Amino acid sequence: MEDNVLNPVADDERRGGWALLPNTAGVGTTLAMLLIGGGASYLVGVWWTIGMAAVSAIFGAVMGTLTCKVSQSTGTSSTVTSRFHGLGASGSALASLMFAAMIICFLALENALLYHGTLFMLGWSPSTANAIVIYGIFTVVWIGLALFGVQLVQRTSFLLTVIAAVLMITVTVVAFGKSSLSPGDVLAFRPAEVGGAQIMGTLASMMGMAGALALTAADFSRYARTSRDVKIMSIGGAIIVNFGVVVLGALLYQAGDAVVAAYLENPANAAVAAAQPGAGTAEKVQALAHSNAGAYFVVLAGLLGFLVMYAAQVKAQVINAYTSSLSLTNLVDALIGRTPSRIVMVLVANALALCAVWAGVLGFLGQLLGGLGIATCSLCALLITDYRLTRGRRSGTQVERFNWAGIIALVVGFGVSYYLFAADIFQLGFLVALVLTPAIYVALRRTVLRPGTGTAYVAATTALREIDGEEQPGGAHAAV
Repeated sequence: MEDNVLNPVADDERRGGWALLPNTAGVGTTLAMLLIGGGASYLVGVWWTIGMAAVSAIFGAVMGTLTCKVSQSTGTSSTVTSRFHGLGASGSALASLMFAAMIICFLALENALLYHGTLFMLGWSPSTANAIVIYGIFTVVWIGLALFGVQLVQRTSFLLTVIAAVLMITVTVVAFGKSSLSPGDVLAFRPAEVGGAQIMGTLASMMGMAGALALTAADFSRYARTSRDVKIMSIGGAIIVNFGVVVLGALLYQAGDAVVAAYLENPANAAVAAAQPGAGTAEKVQALAHSNAGAYFVVLAGLLGFLVMYAAQVKAQVINAYTSSLSLTNLVDALIGRTPSRIVMVLVANALALCAVWAGVLGFLGQLLGGLGIATCSLCALLITDYRLTRGRRSGTQVERFNWAGIIALVVGFGVSYYLFAADIFQLGFLVALVLTPAIYVALRRTVLRPGTGTAYVAATTALREIDGEEQPGGAHAAV
């Protein structure tokens, strides 16, 4: 399998932005993003959902472009890039831990959505036996495909991203055709009470996906040839995922609810309806809306929708399995100085995803997205700040083993921001993280924790592989 994990990507392996775009677009043209858009429309209405999606797309495009430029300059994945920018060779384990947790949660989330969609199509009720069989098949398929490497992932992603996009648009059009609601009626939908808390909560959730996409895109930007290619894949991905898919989710849900309700009330579908949670049709529809976006594909497009739903999800799950193995590889290497088998890391990532499914990842989606927005914004802000302001855009020939200023800034920036979010003091914690993390970093880096303070240096080539040849701080000590 491809092994540009702890090594910079060679120039002859670099690609254009349009060739890389299916990776950033493909990872987000999924049931999860439709679920986020549909869920937001129930909370704040369709127009507010469209507006927040636009804000999140703009934000994600800017943050993604800046973060991807850092990885493109080093030729390494986002977590390995943090060895050179922000955290140090061993300190990068912190970034790997954050990124791995994020991607593994999405691997689990998509598995759960596919599982529930499969149960709906077959008319089965949740059971231990069904879970073991279905999740077992998913895991074997994701592992098998991920082991073929990034080139196969990219080819698969291009084809299946196109299929997913066509399907999502087609099913949305079908939903309008089968529904008694006009486009104007759908756009005008708004719950009885929409306040600042609901709007900020919606934006916080969408920013979680924007930050996640920015870091995922950074993993693939190491293959980009130029800054223009970085912009194509980052901006294009943000527009397609953070805006396009989210808006389609809002329209699909609002137009399709009545169709799903009629399907459940049809005597011919009594067995399927009985297997859904909820006392009446309205409760069953809401349960499906919040946990089973795939059911809408089944109702609106039948067996074809079911099959293409699977095809559309494959590319996202392969990318999730692949990128999670990258971060886990860097985590182990940074901690113990040994490069683990990528095959083992793919297996570990999928095993952890199954644990997240068992823990009920769908049940805390809002908290997960809010926390991800804060974590990813903290890390992106640190990488960008170090690259733009403190290192003169050069990685240098030596790297600190621990960049204590960056480690402290990331921990404090995330900790304070997440506390404000979790305690419901300020829901837009990602904004606090964007300001607080770089402010703390620059302040520490220019005063008490200047480069080389409290740590040793390793050669830049050593930082990419094994940390076994430390040097005392000296010639590489650079002023901030």
